[in-house]
Amino acid sequence: MALVGNPAVMICAFFAVVLALLALAVPMLPLPDPTGQSVIFRLKPPSPEHLLGTDRLGRDILSRVLWGARLALLVGVGVVAFSGLLGTLLGVVAGYFRSWPSVLILRLTDIFLAFPPLILAMVTVTVLGNNLLTVVLAISVGIVPRFVRLTRGTILSIRERDYVEAARAIGASAPRIIWSHVLLNAVDPLIVLCTLLIPTAILTEALLSFLGLGITERTPTWGNMINSGQIVLREAPWLTFFPGAAIVLTVLAFNLLGDFIRDSLDPSVREAGPAGVQLPVERPSTGQSIRISWHALRAEGLRPSTPRSSRRQGC
Repeated sequence: MALVGNPAVMICAFFAVVLALLALAVPMLPLPDPTGQSVIFRLKPPSPEHLLGTDRLGRDILSRVLWGARLALLVGVGVVAFSGLLGTLLGVVAGYFRSWPSVLILRLTDIFLAFPPLILAMVTVTVLGNNLLTVVLAISVGIVPRFVRLTRGTILSIRERDYVEAARAIGASAPRIIWSHVLLNAVDPLIVLCTLLIPTAILTEALLSFLGLGITERTPTWGNMINSGQIVLREAPWLTFFPGAAIVLTVLAFNLLGDFIRDSLDPSVREAGPAGVQLPVERPSTGQSIRISWHALRAEGLRPSTPRSSRRQGC
């Protein structure tokens, strides 16, 4: 599947890149201090001086939204990086080795999957505190079991294949087999899961901040901006609209990108023609109708509507 041929995915990719660049460059941008207060400019609507308006304490909304994007992406990437490394390691152990560590990991995974991830995050933040590191750890508690389950299922389907058995037969060690033959062939589903869990982590962080359990108010986050703006929702709707729109657009963009990456890495979808259509072509040797892709038709010099048998008869 081509990125150029999908306008929606192109827009989402462009939005994600621009958001990441703004989040990285926000300290160097000529923006007001996101924590600077001014009674004179409190609750000002969007204007040339303040493009997105100001909040109840006179703080610039645009500056706070961009700084909130920086923190949201830090949380999203941090959660996926930590959860992916730990969950993949545990999943490899649980899938490749059949002993008591595998059983123990599976039972612990079942216990954590029995609780909603948001509840686990709320409990963890309440116990450890509400700074950036503890928020990342709290959200990771509910996401690590997903990586464990996916990695274990993928490893189980790979460890019995012929090339893995051949590596065992020639005396390759277990770490070498896992790294060179098993784990490298399980990367595709892990990449898709990472892409789809970044918006999940961002949304969970926003929920924690909105509930007052996430990062404290002085640090701008999209969640605590919405929480602060709901008090004056009728008088100043821009206080909640702009951070809410940032959450919706970011989550939507990463979800669509994750769906595109999943379809691109899926052989059954990648080999399909336009709109996933596969055409029946009759081969003269067997007389049976098989299904091949548009790319295969083009490679064999056939038109999509012309079976091979009719072309040979025409010759």
